[in-house]
Amino acid sequence: MTRRTLVAVTAVVAVLGFTLVAVLYNRSVEEQAATAARSAVLVRPHSPVFGPKDAPVTIVEFFDPACGTCRAFHPIVKRIREEYPDTVRVVMRYTMFHQGSDQVVRILEAARLQGKLEPVLEAVLAAQSEWSSHGGAAPNIGKAWQAAGSAGLDVARARRDILRPEITAVLNQDMADVNAAGVNKTPTFFVNGKPLPSFGTDQLFALVREEVSIARGGS
Repeated sequence: MTRRTLVAVTAVVAVLGFTLVAVLYNRSVEEQAATAARSAVLVRPHSPVFGPKDAPVTIVEFFDPACGTCRAFHPIVKRIREEYPDTVRVVMRYTMFHQGSDQVVRILEAARLQGKLEPVLEAVLAAQSEWSSHGGAAPNIGKAWQAAGSAGLDVARARRDILRPEITAVLNQDMADVNAAGVNKTPTFFVNGKPLPSFGTDQLFALVREEVSIARGGS
């Protein structure tokens, strides 16, 4: 190889190297920008939070109380909270895709006003098969009220509270954020603004562990 050829090849390699670095940098910037934009609609001041409010790792779950998969994932999410009690918080966003979900979300929000969101949520999920719609049948919301009452909800007060405009505002804002975040199925999870690479319990655990490691100063 002549000196001139060597110089030319070196120049080409250098240009390709710079181009690759620029592409990777731009892609990283775009990904960071997308994550930041997504994070702006993932958590709202009104969103229910389970776990320390200042936890460094945030799991956002887009959740439909009538969704069977949401019910199945509920104990898994609780296990993650138990494994990282000081490091992980869960933010719940209401995603009302199923018939009757909006009415049950109102029950949950009324329970939150009474400081009973978590026990009522547990009871409503446990009774999901009794009140959610099956085979085209209408949901039996009365059963959801019964489950909530069994968990200690003041039902008479809650029936008044579900009509409060601030509860309607929560429902409207959450569904607007569902659309803005591009969520089209439940449950959908984001961990510190990052979506799961693919859906599954292992993927959720893996992403949480990765973010916990980063938060604790790991690689």
